[in-house]
Parts: sequence; C-alpha cells; structure tokens
Amino acid sequence: MSFERTLIVLGWAGVLSGCAAEAVDIGAWDEAVGESQGALLGGNALSANALNLNALNLNALNLNALNLNGLSAQNLAALQDPGPSGALAREFVRYATSCALNGTASFNFSWTDSSGTIHNEGYPGLLGVAPTWASGPLDEIGQRMVSSCVAARVNYYQVPVLLSARSLRDPLKTLSSSQELIDYADVEGAFWGNLFAAQPYINACYNSATVDNSRAYQRDCAAGHLISGGQIVECGVIHIVGPCSGVCQNLNGAGQYYPSCVDRPGQSTATTKEVITTALP
Repeated sequence: MSFERTLIVLGWAGVLSGCAAEAVDIGAWDEAVGESQGALLGGNALSANALNLNALNLNALNLNALNLNGLSAQNLAALQDPGPSGALAREFVRYATSCALNGTASFNFSWTDSSGTIHNEGYPGLLGVAPTWASGPLDEIGQRMVSSCVAARVNYYQVPVLLSARSLRDPLKTLSSSQELIDYADVEGAFWGNLFAAQPYINACYNSATVDNSRAYQRDCAAGHLISGGQIVECGVIHIVGPCSGVCQNLNGAGQYYPSCVDRPGQSTATTKEVITTALP
C-alpha cells in the first residue's frame, strides 16, 4: 500500500566551514508549501564531517529514545558541547530527527555557548522513516533507514539542493501517478548502510546516465567529487561502490527507486531493502 506524502522544503539551518559548523537557532526550519504524492527535500547540505563523529556515540544513541529523558548523559553532553564537536553533533541529530520522526514529534534541548548564551533547540520531525525512535530504541530497520536518509542529504559543497528522496519502504514509496516523477526524472543514485552499527558504514552508487546532471546541481556524493587529473574524492565515510546497475535491483518502473542493493559489496551477496534513492530535475 502506498501512502500519500507531504511536499516538504527544509530551510538551511547552519553555516559550515571546514570541519566546524556554526549552530544557529533554527526557528521554523521546515515549511510545508503544498501537497504532493512525493517528498521533495531542500536544505540537503549536511557536512560530510557530521558523519565522522567522535564525541557523539551513535551506537549508544540508537539504544535510547530520541528525547531528552531517554538520551544518555554522554550523548547529551556531546550535544551541549559549545565547541566544533558539539556543532557537528547537533547538525547530525537535526538531520537524523527530520528523517526519523514525523511532523507531530520533535527533539528539544538547550545548550550554552562559550559566552554564556543559552540556545533552545527544537528539531522537528518530517519524513517519519523511524517514528518509534521518539519513545524507544531504534530497531535495525530504523537504524538503516535513518542512516540512508541522512547520508542521502550530505552535500560535498555544503550547499542546499532540492531533491526527491524515494524508497521501497513507506512512507517514502513514490506513487506511480506522482507529478514528482515527471519533475524529478533524473535518478542520480542510492544510499544505504548503518551508521549506528558497531562498525558503521555507508555505501553509495550512481546512475551512470545522470552523473553529469548531478554534478551540475552540485550533488557529488553518489558519484564522487571529481578533481584535477580525474581523481574521485568521496564524501567522508560514504563509500562509492560504483554504478547502481552493478549492485542494486533494477529501478522500480512505477516509483523510480532501487528496491534493494547489495548491503556489503565485495564482502557478501546479502541485500538490503533499506535504500534511499535520490533524483534531481
């Protein structure tokens, strides 16, 4: 059964530079601007450095509810850190919250910067790929869906790009009658993995036919950032495994998403359905 989803535009919520990010009070970070059968996401400018977290223990984070009462003291301290590590931790949790929770839930906390100013943060849920995280630990499907969703929104240039996020898993299953499929016809690739595992990993693959289009939109994390000499640079821990045609099930013709991909290419043939497919105009 397919579910109708809401057209969503996420506002840009941080100013990033190198490995550090300046956190800001986001206020109305997201804005519902209409109704659609798909989910169009803007503001997808998560820093790759936010996936390489040391201060925030992601494995421990998934063992608790994503609320102030359920959060471990270690992870709360990481989120309240006024330094660069805290900024990256907050950035990751902001995106993870909007991926995991639905629009009726949010994650709220406060932290104090080095000047003594208190920042009251409120990270709203949006996509609802793992809504039960609001009240308890993530199960494995939830871990994978949140990981894939967050990775799909990383941007090498740290600039917001409007994209279509799709999956076999509800609520991101695209309806065949959606105008989104017409307006966002260039599938750029897919993302999957588990950032919360004991040995975290994220994979990406690209659609060979749309690599140039993705790079024209400053979306480089599926195919890699191309530098002089033809060398490819990956986006942090996001490992590019090659063309999606070699590791994923063929695109679903009705919804234009990859139903499954090989979970650990080169290590096993096991597949996963917790895949986020991204598409651009």
